[in-house]
Amino acid sequence: MATVLPATQSIEVFYPSSDGEPLAETYIHLYAILITLEVLKQYLEGRQATVLADQFLYYAQGLPKLRVAPDVMVIFDVAPGGRDNYKIWEEGQVPAVIFEVTSPGTKEQDQGFKKTLYEQLEVQEYWLFDPRGEWIEEQLRGFRLHRGQYEPITDGRSEPLQLRLQVEDQLIAFYREDNGEKLLIPGELKQALQAEQQARQQAEAQAQQERQRAEQAELQVRQLQQRLRSLGIDPET
Repeated sequence: MATVLPATQSIEVFYPSSDGEPLAETYIHLYAILITLEVLKQYLEGRQATVLADQFLYYAQGLPKLRVAPDVMVIFDVAPGGRDNYKIWEEGQVPAVIFEVTSPGTKEQDQGFKKTLYEQLEVQEYWLFDPRGEWIEEQLRGFRLHRGQYEPITDGRSEPLQLRLQVEDQLIAFYREDNGEKLLIPGELKQALQAEQQARQQAEAQAQQERQRAEQAELQVRQLQQRLRSLGIDPET
């Protein structure tokens, strides 16, 4: 695990949770961040893990200016739920996976300072996502820590998350490795629920029709039996 810089002072230190800067440059970048956050939160629900978006990551106790705000970060072996900010020395865990939704305006920092910092902190995987393909032709580029250094990810999968990643409609699509199922985004979840509800309603309507047909057939049998009895014929013989 990475070594966290020690405290340099004993007085109480204030660690801000906001700098007043916007979450993302454009709606497309913001949407990609929020969808990634929501999908991974649903995927990790019930596990000792948390997913945070655009919250300060403090990595040097006593030095509040030494911070970074990853677009999305996944941390394992910590209590689930949100935080106003994340202090490595308090939580005891470094993020396992970090996503930066990048653009030409953040290119230098994303592939320079942040990549070097995450490597030094021993973040297992670092993913750069360029939803518009403005400087990353393939739009999604990942790095995996190997012997203390980042190496390009060539298999399109996240080992810590056990998910396969690919680009779909300016978003990162996540697929489970155990069964191949896609982790649905909110709009897809709504469609799936509507389809399930419609199928259930159709099944209930079909069952109701079958009950009505059965009742009608039973009624016709009783009417026939009554007619036979009226003619002096025992329908049981």
